[in-house]
Amino acid sequence: MRQPDLKRIFTSYAVAWLYLGGFIAAEVIYALLPPGHQTALTGWASTNVHNLSHDPLGSLVASAFVTQGSAWAWPVLIALAMFGANGTLGNWRTAVVCAAGQVIGTLVSEGIVGYRVARGLLPAADRYLVDVGPSYVVMSAIMVALLYGSWLARAAAALDLALLVFVGDIFAGLSSLDVSAVGHVTAMTVGAVGGGLLVWQRRGLGGNPAGASTGQAS
Repeated sequence: MRQPDLKRIFTSYAVAWLYLGGFIAAEVIYALLPPGHQTALTGWASTNVHNLSHDPLGSLVASAFVTQGSAWAWPVLIALAMFGANGTLGNWRTAVVCAAGQVIGTLVSEGIVGYRVARGLLPAADRYLVDVGPSYVVMSAIMVALLYGSWLARAAAALDLALLVFVGDIFAGLSSLDVSAVGHVTAMTVGAVGGGLLVWQRRGLGGNPAGASTGQAS
């Protein structure tokens, strides 16, 4: 019986493995911190208006690896989305789409908050909202896998989306421009549009849109 090529399995899905491993490691470290340090870390990592004004890069990166709840569920949700997207786009394209979903989802949602605070429509305290978690990354990856992936990737992404919508209630408050709900819709749009452009670009270069089947990591 032919043994699986573990090196190829990792390199073909390097972005998914690295993000999943990084998230789990960050959550283990977070769990080991005293409560006061956990609060301080969450406050620093939060992509709120205040932090985006003072340390945008640090908060945008760190917030994707910190979550306040359901830490046990997020590795499963990340895996269901990221491996399908990674197999569809390859490594660097997956990294680009997911990073764009995190950045654009954050800037749009928090930009609305900043505008509403400046206009007196929201209290000044909303500049310091806690806004952390991997959901914008996951939502971008879900849309890539759901729209452009193999049948297995689409099934996993559909399950992921159903869990987030019906259990996680990720669109709650959308009508009132809730930060998370707006960010999720934005990240989904980024995944759908950006993923489509990169699938088209990959096909134009002769790549396999479902690169997982050939082990491509381009």
